Amino acid sequence: MSAATRAAALLPRRSDWSRADLRRDPLAGVMVGLVALPLALGFGVSSGLGAGAGLVTAVVAGALAAVFGGSHVQVSGPTGAMTVVLVPIVAAHGADGVLVVGLLAGLVLVGLGWAGAGRVMRYVPVPVVEGFTLGIAAIIGLQQLPAALGVDAHAEQVLVLAGRAVEGWVRDPRWVPLGLTVAVVVTILGLARVRPTLPGAPLAVVAATAANSLLGLGATPVGHIPSGLPAPQLPGVPLSDLGTLVLPAIAVAALAALESLLSATVADGMTVGERHDPDRELIGQGLANLGSPLFGGLPATAAIARTAVNVRSGARSRLAALTHAVVLLLVVLVVARWVGDIPLAALSGVLIATAVQMVRVSSVSALVRSTRGDGAVLVVTAVATLAFDLVTAVLLGLLLAGFVAIRQTAATARVEEVPLTADEDHRSEEQALLDDHVVAYRLEGPLFFAAAHDFLLELSDVSDVRVVILRMSHVTTLDATGAHVLADTVSRLEGRGITVLLSGVRPAHERVLRELGVHDRLAHERHLFVSTPEAIAHARQHVSRVG
Repeated sequence: MSAATRAAALLPRRSDWSRADLRRDPLAGVMVGLVALPLALGFGVSSGLGAGAGLVTAVVAGALAAVFGGSHVQVSGPTGAMTVVLVPIVAAHGADGVLVVGLLAGLVLVGLGWAGAGRVMRYVPVPVVEGFTLGIAAIIGLQQLPAALGVDAHAEQVLVLAGRAVEGWVRDPRWVPLGLTVAVVVTILGLARVRPTLPGAPLAVVAATAANSLLGLGATPVGHIPSGLPAPQLPGVPLSDLGTLVLPAIAVAALAALESLLSATVADGMTVGERHDPDRELIGQGLANLGSPLFGGLPATAAIARTAVNVRSGARSRLAALTHAVVLLLVVLVVARWVGDIPLAALSGVLIATAVQMVRVSSVSALVRSTRGDGAVLVVTAVATLAFDLVTAVLLGLLLAGFVAIRQTAATARVEEVPLTADEDHRSEEQALLDDHVVAYRLEGPLFFAAAHDFLLELSDVSDVRVVILRMSHVTTLDATGAHVLADTVSRLEGRGITVLLSGVRPAHERVLRELGVHDRLAHERHLFVSTPEAIAHARQHVSRVG
């Protein structure tokens, strides 16, 4: 495929907008905008760059991802998972460092999309995703404790942060922030259960803000929100510091790719006939992360919760996500002064409720009960997310899931003795062969490094046999280790005077045997056969000749 053809496949096209519904899409976009407003403010505050940065991210990244992304109904912006990654980057490199990380991550995502890496998402196991989500939800909830309790606490490790927040509150209890947080959480979760069509988060935030202002409760507000988008500019980071930002940028890009493709997959399942383009989605998220930092925004990713609201509100096309960005832009331009009066405790309540809603108890419970391997992968990924960082947690989860899969696959490999022929007319001939100690074994399943040695031990123990026929047609996988073990088994048996015949070797497996020298040795002795009947005929000739 030429570069021009590849670019045409990944860039926006007129057909992206052919499905737009001018009545349903704008309404869905307004609903998503109302839901996204408190989330954008809250995640901006949690990241350390401020509520304004969260709003800018939702506007710029939301618009770019809507136009260039690979899903028709996906909504992008600041997310809890991304905030978790950004907190230590802010602490180590400051605001400019975060913006450079966003730009570098955008370049990585565009490169991944161009290279066709979007389809890798299908290989991430469900227990890893669920454990990852569970760990993120726990971190988001714990991060909100200082604002929810009205105390000043700082720490890079979230468990330490939560401990310091609780300790500070015990020394000096502050009931107003805690009351507002609990009220917002109860309102959001209650409305989601009783009236799921109502936007619980904005209603709860408006009520908490009104109560704080009218009753003079004294809860700390968000503070100043810029009334407009800042002029685009490059962050000021010395070139000598860029090397230290590469690894954080790769971590941000990996998280953005994982969460965005997961969200797009969830969106596909919620709609009829919807199928996202994973490579275009990576391109869209890359451009969103290139644009957002230029205006002082955060690195962004697709948001599962906002995407779900978009679909449930009737969105049909990208027009809904674009409308959501426009709604938030109007908030920045028109009502930024009033947005600054929102209590931080109310935003903490929104994020805690979001963390609770992220955890699907039935799904987690089903995975833990399904198999011990899946349960272990989920628990290890979740605990590693809390103890280390998200990328490390996913890598550990993938390694453990791979080990579990290899172990399960190896357990399917079998070696069993089978009749030489099922033809009743040849029973006497078969009995004669058995009397001459000719036996056949059928190998089933994968013959690879995890299962090959069991095969060696089982076959090397045969005794009182003159000819062994190995039927290979049911072998699904043969790697270098399996081929070496097969060669070793043949050598051991032939060293004891036992002739070994192979039948039904697949062409792909034959290439492996040829490269490792096993094929030539067997072919030279004319002990390699296309079918089992040919091998049986040769065994009869061999027995009669030797006899």
